[in-house]
Amino acid sequence: MGVFDTNFARHVKCQGHLVTFMFAMKPAQLRATTVTAPDAVKFRKPKISDGVRLWEIARDSKVLDLNSSYSYVLWCRDFAATSVVSDVDSRAVGFVTGYTRQDSPTTFFVWQVAVDADQRGKGLAGRMLNELLDRLTPQGITHLETTISPDNEASIALFTALARTRGTDIRKTDLFAPDDFPDSHEAEELYTVGPAAVRASERNTQYMTDKTETTEKPDVFETIESGVRSYSRQWPAVFKTAKNSTLTDENGRDYLDFFGGAGALNYGHNNQIMQDALVDYITSDGITHGLDMSTVAKREFLESFKKNILEPRGLDYKVQFPGPTGTNAVEAALKLARKVTGRESIINFTNAFHGMTLGALAVTGNSMKRAGAGIPLVHSTPMPYDNYFGGVTEDFQWFERVLDDSGSGFNRPAAVIVETIQGEGGINVARPEWLRALSDLCSRRDILLIVDDVQMGCGRTGQFFSFEDSGITPDIVTLSKSIGGYGMPMALTLFKPELDVWGPGEHNGTFRGFNPGFVTSKVAIDHYWSDDKFEKEILAKGEHIRDRFIALCAKYDGVSTRGRGMVQALVFEDAEQAGKVAKLAYDEHLLVETAGPKDEVVKLLPPLTTTIEELDRGLDILEAATAKVCS
Repeated sequence: MGVFDTNFARHVKCQGHLVTFMFAMKPAQLRATTVTAPDAVKFRKPKISDGVRLWEIARDSKVLDLNSSYSYVLWCRDFAATSVVSDVDSRAVGFVTGYTRQDSPTTFFVWQVAVDADQRGKGLAGRMLNELLDRLTPQGITHLETTISPDNEASIALFTALARTRGTDIRKTDLFAPDDFPDSHEAEELYTVGPAAVRASERNTQYMTDKTETTEKPDVFETIESGVRSYSRQWPAVFKTAKNSTLTDENGRDYLDFFGGAGALNYGHNNQIMQDALVDYITSDGITHGLDMSTVAKREFLESFKKNILEPRGLDYKVQFPGPTGTNAVEAALKLARKVTGRESIINFTNAFHGMTLGALAVTGNSMKRAGAGIPLVHSTPMPYDNYFGGVTEDFQWFERVLDDSGSGFNRPAAVIVETIQGEGGINVARPEWLRALSDLCSRRDILLIVDDVQMGCGRTGQFFSFEDSGITPDIVTLSKSIGGYGMPMALTLFKPELDVWGPGEHNGTFRGFNPGFVTSKVAIDHYWSDDKFEKEILAKGEHIRDRFIALCAKYDGVSTRGRGMVQALVFEDAEQAGKVAKLAYDEHLLVETAGPKDEVVKLLPPLTTTIEELDRGLDILEAATAKVCS
């Protein structure tokens, strides 16, 4: 079964009849949304005179293989009682049809659903299915069946939503394997909507209502929010509450979070000690918006940051509040480096990611994100990251050579910007000796070294700063994401005092002084970073994940692991396998994302406060998913 939309069709011999199975490819067209003018749509049984018109609807899908118009005329005569046609202005714009199974008279099999081009995306398919079931239920129909190919997420979402709307279960059973067909055809799985299975089966059966169903989104997500959204596409649940390492959707289902707000939730969701401090601050009418005015909350944050973070590490940095996001911090760092040195060019590295505003994007490697700029991204030069050539090329050989060669056409840069671990780039971990060599090169050449610690800072690798393990002291450091503690928007640009050449107001931003972020950040620093206990816990958990991954990778060819601290990854030589593992994990209510230039990496960023028991539960899910994909 499927929707006659921009789809594809397959034909199967079934009980002596040629049955066409169509599968929708656009989730937005399957939502149970409201038609623009609902009163204008009328539902009725088909008439023989509808046959040609309904054939035209299917024909206009272009990509579908069709039976002749005669078959549709005949269908309108013989299947009218088990079909629904939708009319707008007395013109047929869609239909759903099927038949009652002879061997199971309480089961209805959905054969075809078709929607005219100008009515797509309005939830008509779901409305017609509900209309048909409303008519059939009084006749004793208790179950609905259809077949869907395993990778057709859209049709799965449609029938899962139908089951949820009607307050019943959905059940999946293997039905046809590819070698059951004489031509090229994907596997087909039987989906049954109803309170119980229609018939016993010895095939592999998976109950889905408590596992893989997605929470249907209200119309507003599809009709109002921009198509630029991404995470909601891979995790279509509608989330309502969260605590520690668990997210809960609006239907009460829990999801274990190994995504951690892309690194913004190192201390978990709604961390209790931060929540208590934040509520107290808000209810006492503490300052919320302060620009760069002096406030008590900012003073207490700066005092705690100096005492617990900078001084124990022997770091002498000025603190700039550039705005609420990581890309704000990067833009300020690049701008300052150019101002200090009087030079324009910035050296960045392959597979780097530094942000989505133009300056940060210019030093980002991802081609898709760079293309979105719409203009040339200039004044930056990419260099190979550590191990980019697999160790066959000497580190910085080319960089040193062009700096020395007056004929290279290469101008001495203002700065080098680097991530010690490339998160979005695929969890590429720079060796401490490579970072030290880079730092030494910059020092000898009078080039400023910027470390982007937006995602890997605030304890992600164990130490508060990710560069501590290498023993280097960058000239400039960018922080954001978890620096706000509670998921609050906050960013810092740190730099050596001699680089503080800004004039008053020369670089500013309306939301650079978000005081609730100062409050929760101070609590996080005071509670977690006043000694080394938390750091040791992070390192131990990271080793636990790594040990599990090493054992897992030993079982399968083409799977490896890399990472440091509590940023760990499974790397798949076949990039498609990473996406399949991530999807299977979501089906089991575990949130993980993919990363890398080909999305070949399953990336783990669980909150640092995640318990060992929660880690093992999530790792068990990933092991099972990897076994299913790679076996």
